[in-house]
Amino acid sequence: MPYLMGGFPSLEASRAIGEACLDNGADLLELGVPYSDPLADGPVIQAAGAQALRAGATLDGVLEVGEALGRRAPVVLMTYANLVLARGAERLAGELARRGLAGLIVPDLPLEEAGELLAACDAAGVALVPLVAPTTPDERLAAIGARARGFLYTVSVTGTTGERAALADRFAEIVARAAAHTSVPVALGFGISTPEQAAQAAAAGADGVIVGSRLVRAAAEGGDPAAAVGEVVAGLAAGLGR
Repeated sequence: MPYLMGGFPSLEASRAIGEACLDNGADLLELGVPYSDPLADGPVIQAAGAQALRAGATLDGVLEVGEALGRRAPVVLMTYANLVLARGAERLAGELARRGLAGLIVPDLPLEEAGELLAACDAAGVALVPLVAPTTPDERLAAIGARARGFLYTVSVTGTTGERAALADRFAEIVARAAAHTSVPVALGFGISTPEQAAQAAAAGADGVIVGSRLVRAAAEGGDPAAAVGEVVAGLAAGLGR
């Protein structure tokens, strides 16, 4: 499951990047909305979001990208709570449904405050995907897992997104714990950047593997962002035996 920043390096280019991901083995896409205070994101994705905002990217523009990509594969929008509050839970969920987006991730929305948005997403047929971390206690993990829709986003490390030389020592433990407390698929993200790491995640029981910073870096460094990202996605897919 590749992550791409909507509007980076431009709206048109981000759509082309998404198409390249799908052409090279991606099953679904996580589409980020640029935001001024992205607390879950590391420096690579923060920089991409800042550039997208400077270039004029907006939530509506990113939704148009998601609508286009959603004609080919499920697209899950990733944004922050302030943008949800500004748009309104019911209105945003309805817009996602009308545009054909499959789900929504809001990393800074805690379980206790997610009720209104969960109800709006359920009514609209949009999956509200929650996150759990290695530090999430079993009781809370069970509560989050019971309310998970689509899949359970399982964070492999404590901290922000970003490439790491190796997966965390206990990444397999959080995958197993997450799977034991939910009935939806478990997707592992944060810190996965190589085909070998993707294969390790799958071998540990992850139903899905999420890769973000490595792909955003490829888009930033490549002369042809879509081709550069597509090449990395092809390698990741090969690592997963696709």
